[in-house]
Amino acid sequence: MLGRPLVILTERRGLIRPVRFAQYGERLFGDRPLQNGGSPMYTPPVALSEALATFDRASCAERVAAAADEIAGVVADFPLESWPSLPLDRYALGTEVSADSFCHRMEFGTPALSSMRGGHAGKHIIYRRLSDGSWSFPDQYADVQEAWEKVRSGFVEAFDRAREGRLTDIDTIAALRGGPAITAKAISCYFPGSIVPVNSRDHVRAFIEGISGESASSLEAFAAHERLKQLIGADERFQGWEPYEISTFLYWWADPRPRTPTILKVAPGEDARFWDDCRSGGYICIGWDEIGDLTSFAAEGDYREAFNDVFLDSMYEGNKSKTSAKANELWRVFQLQPGDLVVANKGIKEVLAVGTVTQDGYVWRPERPEYKHTVSVKWDTAYAQTLRVPQKSWSTVTVAKVQPALWKIIQDGAARPPIVPAEPLFEQIAGLLARKGQVVLYGPPGTGKTYSALRFALWWLATRVPELKLDPVAEYGTQEFLDSLGALSEAGYLAQVTFHPAYGYEDFIEGFRPGEATDGGLRLALRNGIFMDVCEAAAADPGRPRLLLIDEINRGDIPKILGELITLLEPDKRGLRVTLPTGRRFSVPPNVHILGTMNTADRSIRLLDSALRRRFAFHELLPDAEVLDGQMAGDMDLGLLLRELNRRVVAELGRERQIGHSFFLPGGKPVDSETDLATVIRTEVLPLLQEYTYDDYSKLTQFLGGKIIRGHAVADLGDEELVKALSAELRAGAGG
Repeated sequence: MLGRPLVILTERRGLIRPVRFAQYGERLFGDRPLQNGGSPMYTPPVALSEALATFDRASCAERVAAAADEIAGVVADFPLESWPSLPLDRYALGTEVSADSFCHRMEFGTPALSSMRGGHAGKHIIYRRLSDGSWSFPDQYADVQEAWEKVRSGFVEAFDRAREGRLTDIDTIAALRGGPAITAKAISCYFPGSIVPVNSRDHVRAFIEGISGESASSLEAFAAHERLKQLIGADERFQGWEPYEISTFLYWWADPRPRTPTILKVAPGEDARFWDDCRSGGYICIGWDEIGDLTSFAAEGDYREAFNDVFLDSMYEGNKSKTSAKANELWRVFQLQPGDLVVANKGIKEVLAVGTVTQDGYVWRPERPEYKHTVSVKWDTAYAQTLRVPQKSWSTVTVAKVQPALWKIIQDGAARPPIVPAEPLFEQIAGLLARKGQVVLYGPPGTGKTYSALRFALWWLATRVPELKLDPVAEYGTQEFLDSLGALSEAGYLAQVTFHPAYGYEDFIEGFRPGEATDGGLRLALRNGIFMDVCEAAAADPGRPRLLLIDEINRGDIPKILGELITLLEPDKRGLRVTLPTGRRFSVPPNVHILGTMNTADRSIRLLDSALRRRFAFHELLPDAEVLDGQMAGDMDLGLLLRELNRRVVAELGRERQIGHSFFLPGGKPVDSETDLATVIRTEVLPLLQEYTYDDYSKLTQFLGGKIIRGHAVADLGDEELVKALSAELRAGAGG
C-alpha cells in the first residue's frame, strides 16, 4: 500500500466502498499534479476499472426506486407546464406555505435525488427572510417581482434547452447563474437521463478529472455537466445504467468531499429518558420543540432571531449569552450531514452508542409528544462504555463537539477497530499547502497557533511516511507526541525555527561564518541556513514532503530573511534554478512546504510585507468558546467568561486583541477550580489586558468591572472573591 493513497473498504448505506480518508491525504487534494497556475487536479483513490469491477449495482436498487418515486412526486406537484405561471410562493423558501414550495422539496424532500441540504439559502436565488418578511434576490433586479419573472423565465428556458440536449447553453441564462445546483436538480427531475444527477458544480468537475485525467476547473457548470454526460455515454461499461446508479457509483468510487465527519455528543433527554425511542427508531432526538420545524427557516439568521424570541425570556430569564449558546446547540444538530457521527450519552460518564447520520438527516417528527427535532442515524452499540474520566461539561449542555482526544478514548474503549478522522482544521491547512505551498496561522494570543501547527505537522507527515510507524493523532504534550516529532526531525522531514528581529538571510539561506582554519587560526566558511538544508534534502528525495515550521514569523524582517528568493516560493516558480550572490545555484523544490504562526497582538496582518501576503495563504485562528462551554470553575462558566470578555475587548480594541481559549486550558484541560481560574486571571489575562490598554485603568474597568479594578489599581481579592466578582460582572453584561 506504500506509494499510493491509503484506501479503506467501509460500509455505507449497504455498499462496500473504497474511501480515502482525509486524514491520509490532505482534503483529497494532497500532492496532486498542479495545473492552471496551481489548481489541484482531482485523482480518485482507485482506478475506474478496479472500482467498476467491484461495484454491486444491485446494492443501489433501493435508491433508484426511491428516486423514481420522488421524481414522480415532483412532476405531479409541480407540472412542467405550470412553470410559466408558477407563483412565487410555490417556489420560494420563507413563505407561509414554504413547506410545500419547490425549493423546500428540492432541499429537504428529495434525499434520494441527491443532497442540497445545508449552506446558505442564496443557492435558491430568491428566498424570503422570516425575520422581517423581506425578500432576498439578486441585486440587478428592481424588486422581487421582477426577479421572480426573470428567474422563472430562466427555468423555463433551461428546461427547453435540456429537452433539446443543449446543456452547455444553459450557462448563458443570466438569471440562473446564482443557482447552478437547484437548476441541475430540477433538470434531473423533469428530464431524467439528460444529465448525470450531481448537483455540485465542483463535484461534476472532479468526476470529469477522475474519469478522463483532463482539467475541468475552467468549465462552466453546464458545460461540465455536458462533458460528464459525454464521458459516461462513451464508456460502454455504463450502457444500460440508470442515472441514479451512475451518480451512486461516482460518489461510491471517488467522492470528492473530505471524509471528515463532524462528531457531536447529544443527550437523548434528561438521564437519557428517550434512549429506547432513539435506539429502536434509528434517530437521535432533541428538545426546543416550541421553535418548530427547522426546515421552515430560509436562513440561519431567521432561525436565531426566532429562537431568541421564543426562549430568551421564557426559558433563559433574559440571559442573551446562554440563549445564544443553546441556539448554537440545536443548529449544530440541524447541520449534521450524512456520515457525521453522534455520540449518545447518559450523564457525564456513560456512552450509550455512536450513530452514523444517514441520508435522511434532520427530520421534524410532529408525532412525537416531545423532543420532535430528530436526526436519522444508524446506531452502533459496540461503542457503549463508561468513561474513566467524567466529562463535567456534559452536565450543562445537551449538544457538544467531541474533541479528538475524547473521540480517541471512546474508540479505544469500543469493541471494534478505530477510525480516526482528521480535524477540519487539518484538512483546511492541508488544502492551503497543496494550493499555495506555504501557510501562516494567525490570530490573537492563546488561540492555539503553535499547538495546531505542531499537531498538524505530526498528522500530515506521519501519514506520508508510514514506514516510520508514527501515530498521526498522538496526544499533544505526551512523550509519544514529543518522540514522534523528534523522529520526523531526525529523519529530515520536519524542521523548526523561530524568527526574531536579529534573524537574517545568513541564518535562513546561507552565509559566511567563522570557523577554525587548518593552521589553527580562523577563517570564514560558507554555511547553509536551515532553509537551504531543507531544500537540498527535498531535492534529493522528491517523492517525500518536507515541512518547515516557522514560529513567530512576523517578528522577523521577512524581506531581509528571504531576500530575492521569496519569488521562488510561488507554485509556478518551484524548481526554477537561480544563482545566489555567492554563485551557488539554488531552487525551491515542489515538495517543500512552510507553515508559519503569527500573533496578531504583535502586528496586524495588514502590516505585513505585501510580497509575503501574496505568496502565503493565511488562515485565522480565533478564540473558541465552544470548547469551554459547560466547563465550570466555581460558579463561573468558562464559555460565558470567554465570550463576554472578548465581546468587551473587541468593542474597545478590535478582534485581533482578543483573549484565546488556551489560557483556560492548561495542559489541554480546562481549569476547574476557583484557585486555578484566579491564578490564570491574575498572571496571564490581566497582564495581557494591561499591555493592550497601556495601563488605562478606565478600560480595564470596562473589561473586568469595578469590583476587580478600583481606581488605578487591581483590588486585592482572594481567589473565591475574584471569581465571584468576575462572574457577577460578566453575567450582568451578558444579560444574565
